[in-house]
Amino acid sequence: MDTELLRTFLEVTKTRHFGRAADNLFLTQSAVSFRIRQLESQLGNELFSRQRGNVHLTAAGERLQPYAEAILQTWGRAKQDVALSETLNTQVTVGASPMFWEFDGISDWINRIYATVEGLALRLESVPRKSMAKQILDKSIDVSITSEPPRIENLQVTKVRDFQLQLVTKDPDCTMENVSSYPLVFLDWGTRFSVEHSRISELQKTPIMHTHSSRMALEYLLNNRAVGYLPSPVVAQSVEEGVLHTVAGAPVMEQSLYLVWREDNDKEGLLDAMRSVPFNTVIESV
Repeated sequence: MDTELLRTFLEVTKTRHFGRAADNLFLTQSAVSFRIRQLESQLGNELFSRQRGNVHLTAAGERLQPYAEAILQTWGRAKQDVALSETLNTQVTVGASPMFWEFDGISDWINRIYATVEGLALRLESVPRKSMAKQILDKSIDVSITSEPPRIENLQVTKVRDFQLQLVTKDPDCTMENVSSYPLVFLDWGTRFSVEHSRISELQKTPIMHTHSSRMALEYLLNNRAVGYLPSPVVAQSVEEGVLHTVAGAPVMEQSLYLVWREDNDKEGLLDAMRSVPFNTVIESV
């Protein structure tokens, strides 16, 4: 199968518009339509319902989407593996939710891995939390960074650092006595966090912002009167500079980051070396 057909399919899926997909792919709209018809002919099903101003996936298109994403991801890894040279002789794919790539200290940890493991080429993927375990098991990624490791047999789990989630605001006078009057920013940090957050009665309200991005949450809190729980590595500098403040009397939620990989991964030696690289020597909990 021509991977460009799948790439075109995913672009139309994302834009819901043949013209915009054509612009993004630097193609004519007729070329995009032709590619989609080719793919539909190969699969024997229509993938899009085409109505004026309303392009949406059919049931067959919905079923194809995750396969198309996995095929293109695997093809990208294959091309990089084949292109490895004498100086870059091993590739490891690391997956994490987008919010973890926003952590201060992550880039320093990656640089220390490069300094420790010679000949390493890293492929860093943003992977939805709900599909993390599946992608490890089907070898789409070699190792994941997560705060909620799956409890599945044949997966190796190791803790690499501890941190905290802290309730912060730009208002130094905010306390738990008056916090209920502040708009809430809710950073979706996973099931365990949601359960603990639900126990804080003063914060049970509709969030003014619900996000998976710690950077988006941080920017809002820096510029608006509101409160929200953010990871200590993300807010440490702002708290130190006095532009954010921890809410007096607010519970602190202890969290950890883990590396997870398959026990039978043929790169286990490299993964052990990565695990040995210290993660939290740059940013400590505030």
